[in-house]
Amino acid sequence: MTYTELSKNFDVGELAIYRTYGLCTVEGMEEMNGLEYLRLHSNEDDSAVLVPLTNAEELGLRHLSSKDTVEKALTILSDSSLPVREDWKQRLNENKSLMKTGTLDSVAKVVNCLYRRSKVKALPAMEKKIYESALSLLLEEACIVLGKDNREMRKIVFSRLENV
Repeated sequence: MTYTELSKNFDVGELAIYRTYGLCTVEGMEEMNGLEYLRLHSNEDDSAVLVPLTNAEELGLRHLSSKDTVEKALTILSDSSLPVREDWKQRLNENKSLMKTGTLDSVAKVVNCLYRRSKVKALPAMEKKIYESALSLLLEEACIVLGKDNREMRKIVFSRLENV
């Protein structure tokens, strides 16, 4: 994606998802050392983030999901047929790969898998961190897109996870 295309796709003040930082606000464009960057403000930790425009999409920068996409992700939470590997290393690698895609569906699959696994046995520290990150991303985006507060969204997410 070129600088011109990206600048047309993201407006100053727009909310975006950056897989490393979650929900961010687009603040503008910057040029440094001959490279062009999209400047973001991370809503989670109140930090400034520069994303190189040449590979912003590959780094996981995307627009907020549609309402339909959020609803589909919430449906994934109820899917008890998704596989949960016994081997924690395989599970960890699969979930890292899913998180790397940055899509909301992938994030929901990670939440589903690790939530169900945590019901059987406590998650190792690395998996717990991935689970918390995925859950946070899912909640943040779903709250914004569906116009619900965090507490209400948590109830919806956990009722889906419990298949209630």
